[in-house]
Amino acid sequence: MPIEIVCKIKFAEEDAKPKEKEAGDEQSLLGAARGASAPRDLATFASTSTLHGLGRACGPGPHGLRRTLWALALLTSLAAFLYQAAGLARGYLTRPHLVVMDPAAPAPVAGFPAVTLCNINRFRHSALSDADIFHLANLTGLPPKDRDGHRAAGLRYPEPDMVDILNRTGHQLADMLKSCNFSGHHCSASNFSVVYTRYGKCYTFNADPQSSLASRVGGMGSGLEIMLDIQQEEYLPIWRETNETSFEAGIRVQIHSQEEPPYIHQLGFGVSPGFQTFVSCQEQRLTYLPQPWGNCRAESALREPELQGYSAYSVSACRLRCEKEAVLQRCHCRMVHMPGNETICPPNIYIECADHTLDSLGGGSEGPCFCPTPCNLTRYGKEISMVKIPNRGSARYLARKYKRNETYIRENFLVLDVFFEALTSEAMEQRAAYGLSALLGDLGGQMGLFIGASVLTLLEILDYIYEARDGALVSWDRLRRAWRRPKTPLRTATGGISTLGLQELKEQSTCPSQGRAEGGGTSGLLPNHHPPGGLFEDFAC
Repeated sequence: MPIEIVCKIKFAEEDAKPKEKEAGDEQSLLGAARGASAPRDLATFASTSTLHGLGRACGPGPHGLRRTLWALALLTSLAAFLYQAAGLARGYLTRPHLVVMDPAAPAPVAGFPAVTLCNINRFRHSALSDADIFHLANLTGLPPKDRDGHRAAGLRYPEPDMVDILNRTGHQLADMLKSCNFSGHHCSASNFSVVYTRYGKCYTFNADPQSSLASRVGGMGSGLEIMLDIQQEEYLPIWRETNETSFEAGIRVQIHSQEEPPYIHQLGFGVSPGFQTFVSCQEQRLTYLPQPWGNCRAESALREPELQGYSAYSVSACRLRCEKEAVLQRCHCRMVHMPGNETICPPNIYIECADHTLDSLGGGSEGPCFCPTPCNLTRYGKEISMVKIPNRGSARYLARKYKRNETYIRENFLVLDVFFEALTSEAMEQRAAYGLSALLGDLGGQMGLFIGASVLTLLEILDYIYEARDGALVSWDRLRRAWRRPKTPLRTATGGISTLGLQELKEQSTCPSQGRAEGGGTSGLLPNHHPPGGLFEDFAC
């Protein structure tokens, strides 16, 4: 009959410890996985969420028509909110702005602006020499002849100096200025500074920003009042037309701040002889917005000169600097009115090179000479009116006083009166019409109106997504561990007892008793008559 032997084997302490550790680690891992809070399903989250309508549309309970209607209402409200939010975002990205005007309180004094004036005629005919006429032929249109009418083709003249020509042949303020008063005090040509523009030699009153004059009273007669003789008999005769040929008679005037260079050929206004011109000014302080609301140029934090040759940035200074670079690149020289120490262009290429270069430059936002407006700007608004002078009585008086005839007085004399309308400045400031705080407020209002949500509701949704993500990661980790788990060995330990079948014992045994039984003298013994020694050896093995 088959014999089954049950062995009680107590494992050694050293063999049991790794098994216990491995089993303990596995139990702890599974226990941690079971102990961790399982992620909430959508129904549980919907029943506790503060998002209006979500609990009725996705919460626990039977599915039916009522839940379907709630789901449609929730989706419709969400779509309406997203539509309104997109419109608010588009409105914010357009960066709208508005202009706020704030009239300031009257001040005891007001800084008077700089006043630049130029005679429209660039060169006095009587001051031109034969050499000047020869060198300025392309600029003035006069034929290159000497005083006797002979052509100067065979004559040799020294190299011209454009600065010297302008100083000598330009209209002199001492000859043009007949009377000058500022706030009731007498002034003279010494109160004007020489400045060069495209009109040649010009003059600026109150040009020094360190010692600028101020008005203490507003109204007519409290500013600058000058009488000028434009000297039409000195105007150049027109032999042929050029780009510099002028058919007008009078002066050009520009009113600007002391930090801004005159750009009179574009920003000036004309004053005609035979009239008294009244210019009522008001100081305007403009504040523009930088990017992304506007395109103004912010001031440097170090307050260093941003343009070489100028103490402060301005549109006029930027334009002059850009024009100089263009002329310098093409003609390898600069014009007299441009800043710098480079060589001044000779008169013969003023028309051929310099003026053509300036005319080709664009002034728009896409041109090569685009100059952004500074974020803080002071300008002067103007209201211009005029009356005819002189009347019949004053014409005879002025003719006797200045030893001229009445016709000359009517054709050459003018009066310019520049004054403050009132000692108040006008502040105009650009402000953002729709900022980030307004956008957030509108989004919160739309969110509360349509879906009844807030920032905390969004945090709830993010917390649920994060919790679901952690649950998915734990499930994936458990699946990966189960896939990689090693196979169970044949010998299993339960407590300290191991059960082995006889056949397994014989297969694993290395004892030689079986061989002796087959080949030795004991093979003829009956099964129940084995020697005691052989049975003990089998059992021991």
